[in-house]
Amino acid sequence: MMIQLGRWNDLTITRFTDHGAYVDGGETGEILMPRSYVKPEMRPGDVVHVFVYLDQEERLVATMEQPLAQVGEFAFLRVAWVNQFGAFLDWGLMKDLFVPFSEQKRKMSKGYSYLVHVHIDPETHRIVGSAKVDRYLEPAPASYHKDREVDVLVWQRSPLGYKVIVDNRYSGLIYGDQVYDELHTGDRLRAHVVQIRPDGKIDLSLQRLGKGRFRDFSEVLLRKLQAAGGFLPFTDKTDAEAIAEHFQVSKKTFKRAVGTLYKQRRILIDDEGITLIGDE
Repeated sequence: MMIQLGRWNDLTITRFTDHGAYVDGGETGEILMPRSYVKPEMRPGDVVHVFVYLDQEERLVATMEQPLAQVGEFAFLRVAWVNQFGAFLDWGLMKDLFVPFSEQKRKMSKGYSYLVHVHIDPETHRIVGSAKVDRYLEPAPASYHKDREVDVLVWQRSPLGYKVIVDNRYSGLIYGDQVYDELHTGDRLRAHVVQIRPDGKIDLSLQRLGKGRFRDFSEVLLRKLQAAGGFLPFTDKTDAEAIAEHFQVSKKTFKRAVGTLYKQRRILIDDEGITLIGDE
């Protein structure tokens, strides 16, 4: 059995000491789980779900603390302190994540947050972070079909919209005209694949594509009408900006949803706005 450094592992308790419990690390030998994580009901032979990393003295240690990222993942982390070797970022564990100066795009400052990739340094075999995230992104596979729902991490603003990291592996872009609320680096969202470009990067939408998108918003619009007491002062003449600000959708999506509800005879439309018929 090989443990995965910097990731969650299911390991078997072998024995207890005054320092805590030891778990079976396979070829690496026993690994200490400090006493603060030992529960009274634990017994030798129990399998525990632990995160394995290196302590201050570079020894393997097992913890039940929840890190903000595992090896192979990206995260937006705050700098806890800086010394002559680099920056140390708070990633939710007792020992901070080290980012050497060579892995910083610009010099990191205490108290500020940066998007980094967590990985094992091939030379030192330590868990480190890198702000040079481009080198850790891969071209998206053909299996990422249109309208597939994915997890995205907002990376940075661009002239076209927002660069994002898709499913912790791929580079993506959400175009500015698809965004109705300001996004910030570190925001985590769900999005839908629009297309994969020849360079392997993914174009994304924050809304579902095709008919399903309009059907989904018609249900949202119905709920908003109910919450507003059965009337909303929005018509075909309402500015697209006002619709985007209030509903976070384009005017086209809004009009299609209105049309869907009208055909279902659930609303009335006049020059003043939209009125709900009944309250289903």
